[in-house]
Amino acid sequence: MSMALYRTYRPARLDDVVGQDHVIGPLRRALENDRVHHAYLFSGPRGCGKTSTARILARSLNCEKGPTPDPCGECQSCTDLAPNGPGSLDVIELDAASHGGVDDTRELRERAMFAPASSRYKVYIIDEAHMVTTQGFNALLKLVEEPPPHVRFIFATTEAEKVLPTIRSRTHNYTFRLVPAKTLQQHLAYVCEQEGVAAEPAALALVARAGAGSVRDSLSVLGQVISGSGPEGVTYAEAVAQLGMTDATLLDAAVDALADHNGAGLFTVIDHVIEAGHDPRRFVTDLLERIRDLIVLHNVPDAADLGLIDAPEDQVAREIEQSQRFGLAELTRDAEVASGALSELRGATAPRLHLELMAARLLLPASDTDEAATRARLDQLERRMAAAPVHVAPVSSPPPAPSAPPVKPAAPAMPDPPAPSATATPAEEPQPEQAPAPVPPPRRLSEVAPSTATEAPTGTIRPKPPVRPRERVESPPAVAAPAMPDPPPANDAAAAETSVGLDQFVSMWAAVLEAVKAYSRVAWTLFSTSAPISISNGELAVALADVGSVKGVKASGHDERLRQAILDVMRVDVRIDVVLAPDRAATPVVAAGGGPAGEAATQSAPASAGPDDPSLDDPDVDDSTGVDLALRALGATQIGEIEH
Repeated sequence: MSMALYRTYRPARLDDVVGQDHVIGPLRRALENDRVHHAYLFSGPRGCGKTSTARILARSLNCEKGPTPDPCGECQSCTDLAPNGPGSLDVIELDAASHGGVDDTRELRERAMFAPASSRYKVYIIDEAHMVTTQGFNALLKLVEEPPPHVRFIFATTEAEKVLPTIRSRTHNYTFRLVPAKTLQQHLAYVCEQEGVAAEPAALALVARAGAGSVRDSLSVLGQVISGSGPEGVTYAEAVAQLGMTDATLLDAAVDALADHNGAGLFTVIDHVIEAGHDPRRFVTDLLERIRDLIVLHNVPDAADLGLIDAPEDQVAREIEQSQRFGLAELTRDAEVASGALSELRGATAPRLHLELMAARLLLPASDTDEAATRARLDQLERRMAAAPVHVAPVSSPPPAPSAPPVKPAAPAMPDPPAPSATATPAEEPQPEQAPAPVPPPRRLSEVAPSTATEAPTGTIRPKPPVRPRERVESPPAVAAPAMPDPPPANDAAAAETSVGLDQFVSMWAAVLEAVKAYSRVAWTLFSTSAPISISNGELAVALADVGSVKGVKASGHDERLRQAILDVMRVDVRIDVVLAPDRAATPVVAAGGGPAGEAATQSAPASAGPDDPSLDDPDVDDSTGVDLALRALGATQIGEIEH
């Protein structure tokens, strides 16, 4: 009958202790300098070498050539205290779980007064020291504080905080840690080599994961896998089957389904987990570990080289590719959802239902209303926009209706206004098929009543063709600015940016903002106080008045909506640079007609031209009424007046 691996490979020297260099180094130097304390407290998780180190320390103290960090292994004391030796009368091991009462500690105190039988020191190793009662510690306190010169105490516990503070203060404390998976895997490979058993590295990685950082637990799991393995040795498939671990292909399928938002794929994985008899909590634990690896790789691409991730090279390559398909906010939320499901599965009577509910929450962030879900949705939208930029199809002028009336002559070109208040009306839209008719001299913008600039006459239908800047923008007689050329085709809009100056953007800004509203009212609100301030090398600088609006525009992609609105209105494709310039931004004003404050328009003046206020002696002033102006300029039809 073979002995358990954790007993066969129990360390016999300090150098044999696995993964506890931060403890072994100081103990070795204390033994070399003969500065061993009279009481020690070893604390840490189970199976990390606390009791084994205590036995090695007792062996080093009682060696005939000692105290020494390297016991000779030949003297009587070393032979008795070997890992599988019979033990020594002078080294007493007590389990405080069954000997932690006050009577037990009183008996220990009385026996400690006697000298050792044949060794240098009488060493008391008290395991599970946190189980000693308060009265027992109080009875032992005086002896631990001032022991006889031949007595040494070593306390071992998994819960150091439960040890009486007065006892802890009189000991040297050393905290043992969980062993890293890579170190465990190397130790397991050494054990397999000593046992003459072939083992696949992927299988040993699974065993190390199952051991959860405990050397003793890992050796126990390895012994189980070896005893059930065939002539080919320890294989990955055999380890998965025996340990109930989740196969990496299942985890890959689950992660791929999450990345593709493939509900059918994820629910199929859950069905396979249940039908194959896998432990649901084990599956969620493994999925959570995979998401953790993806989060680490998302932040540290070379995490495998730095030792932050311990996995086979092919799996690390797959995880790197998977991490690039997620955003950090989405991965963080997935980890939170999986962690919550892991807690809910404890003692659950319907594990399949809990797994499927977890899958639904993972696939649909909108099902949650918390901040993490909102960040995950924004993360998904940003990645989709980055992967597929928004393209707007070229806008063509609508064809004329079959029963359309004869086309009126084109309206005269309007001068460059200082502060336009609305977009052009349909009467200003030219028809390229008709020959231009004689038109009256151009009038100044100040002649148009504010109401006619923003509203259509009652009874008329206003279509929504794209605004053409040529008919709306022309330099006033006093300033000789070049008129805008015919707009280029939609597929060559970028080539026209050199012919559009800042004045044209300023004059058309109100129409651009109206077009932004069609894309997003949120974007329209953010840009309601904006103003174009410069155009250079195809980049339009747009000023906003406060830092919050600038951050909101840049974080949500509203600058792309503004670019599309400019392309729709002016047939010009520019890059948008949103800048903070409170002194250059526009001031929101209430639109003509007394609209609500939320429907305010923006008003800004060009940098070079001053206001054009009409005066009574202006020779261009037209004193005609609003009816005459509507009949002549807008093509309206007078149907009569209601007499009161």
